[in-house]
Amino acid sequence: MSQLSFRRAVYTGVFDPIHLGHLDVIQRASRIVDELIVGVGNNPDKTPFFNLEERVELVNRVTKPFPNVRVVPFTGLAVRFVRSVGASLMVRGLRTLSDMEYEFTMSLMNLNLDPEIETVFLMSKEEYSHVSSTLLRQIATLEGDLRKFLPPEILDALKTRAFDRRQK
Repeated sequence: MSQLSFRRAVYTGVFDPIHLGHLDVIQRASRIVDELIVGVGNNPDKTPFFNLEERVELVNRVTKPFPNVRVVPFTGLAVRFVRSVGASLMVRGLRTLSDMEYEFTMSLMNLNLDPEIETVFLMSKEEYSHVSSTLLRQIATLEGDLRKFLPPEILDALKTRAFDRRQK
């Protein structure tokens, strides 16, 4: 058995942008492990509003209140990233039944790729069960009100980026 820690967990995502649902998972996960690493990655099927460095900076801004949370960019497979930081737990948030099906399949694949990495699921709170970064980007592009879904500093960044994109 390798030297993986069950007291260190990783929560991976694209976080484009990070929203209150993500922050809820981060806060709750940070209470049950000694160290939570938020891995900010890319999804080859998505074109992000913010580049990787910008997303890492935005996630760092809103996770400052959590002393045991560290934000790290990564590329490649999440399960490899989890192992590279010495963690043995992967935290995933679940919003809906469709999330459950996708995440269940992903967790089985990750278990096949690395049998020492376990996935732990945290159910979304009801008020965040409909929130997704994709929808928030669409609403921002159409100049909708996002105040109840995003921390203020993320709201400002998203509004500015959506405005810039509309000007092109």
